[in-house]
Amino acid sequence: MDQYLKRVLAVACLLALVAICAAPAVAQTDVKEKPPMYSYVGNWAIPRAQWGEMEKANAADQPTYEKAFKAGTLVGYGNDVTIVHQGDGQTHDEWWSAMSMAGLLNVLEQFYQSGSATSGALTSATKHWDGIYVSRYYNWHPGSYKNAYTRVATYKLKADAPNDAVEMLSKTLFVPYFEKLLADGTIFEYEVDTEAIHTDNPAEFSVVFIAANADGLDKANASLQALTKANPLVGPAIGSMVDFSAHRDELARTNATYK
Repeated sequence: MDQYLKRVLAVACLLALVAICAAPAVAQTDVKEKPPMYSYVGNWAIPRAQWGEMEKANAADQPTYEKAFKAGTLVGYGNDVTIVHQGDGQTHDEWWSAMSMAGLLNVLEQFYQSGSATSGALTSATKHWDGIYVSRYYNWHPGSYKNAYTRVATYKLKADAPNDAVEMLSKTLFVPYFEKLLADGTIFEYEVDTEAIHTDNPAEFSVVFIAANADGLDKANASLQALTKANPLVGPAIGSMVDFSAHRDELARTNATYK
């Protein structure tokens, strides 16, 4: 596809998404990019016999998180236990978020210096990998949440998608949709992530939200179904930019704290 057709496609998609956001269900004006928020996620595949030890390891890390949180280095932190397991996927993760890469890595260095990154339950991991992400579209309700649910949807942009496709989708669809769910208490956090350090396909991005309970997952799904039913342009608009064959979901039980 030549550049002219790409531009035509981009304009058509933008017009479709603007029409979507004109609907009262998701109406919101002047969505703006926020300062970059960086998140570090450490993923582990832990043998089932060691899951209890992993809970102890998470508890042992809390003083480090709390100190950095109170100092303003972190804006959020937490841990997840995978609910829907994959044969070669993670069972647990820990994560933290900061408004700078320096803040993010400062906390990582503390874990290395304390030895917690190379001891205890983590030594039993059969697989381990990390990711560093950046988000410019996010929001949350401050507080600590136990046994919440995190839903992650990962997508891959088509090769001919506009360069600002993630920005376009975030401003016209994701942010208005999630802000409504945030306002009515269905969720307490959301973010649209891309990799800050590219260890996977640079065309991938993830849409993440945390619901306080399982009912929140049902309410979020019902809201999305109502949105797509009321606005039939949603599917074609996203489909023009996203390769749905690469779409993957994650569901986890979450403990999280946000400033």
